Order: sequence, then structure tokens, then C-alpha cells
Amino acid sequence: MVIRKLALGIAGLSLAVAVGVGFNPVNAWATAGQKVECDKVMAEVHAGKKTKEIDKDLSISSSSVYKCKKKAAAAAKSTPPKAVSSAAPAAASSPAGH
Repeated sequence: MVIRKLALGIAGLSLAVAVGVGFNPVNAWATAGQKVECDKVMAEVHAGKKTKEIDKDLSISSSSVYKCKKKAAAAAKSTPPKAVSSAAPAAASSPAGH
């Protein structure tokens, strides 16, 4: 019984070490505390660069690139499309006095 608990504890510890080694905290916290300039990121995106190239060039994480893309998409959705002025022709064609 004790051997089984010991083996389970060692297996759990080994798993924790393997996950810790596989997880690179330097990349995850690359932009912690820094303000990412989404204008620069989006300029790179519009220039046709891939996410991996952008994060390497600007020294930011790839998740920051995705956040800027998401923010830009949300801003594009929230801005209303330019309305074509059709009020003058409609007013001219409406009959007066009705």
C-alpha cells in the first residue's frame, strides 16, 4: 500500500516537472507590464507578415498579436458604414401636398 502511494506521488511529481519544463514562462510573460502598440502590429499585419514574424520583430507574444487583431476587428464592426446620401433624390421625387 505504501509503495503504491509512493509510486503515485513520484508519478505526479514527474508530471509536474515535465509540464514545468515544457512551459516556457519567458514567452508567456514577454509583454507583461508593457503596452503593446496595436497600430504597429496592424501595420505589420497589413504588410502581409505572419503572426510568428510579427511577434519576433516587435518582441511581443503571439497572443498580443492576436489580441490586436481581435481589437481591430471589433473596432471595424462597431464603426457604421459610410451612408450614401440618398435624402435629396427621395425628397425630390416625393409628391408635394400629400
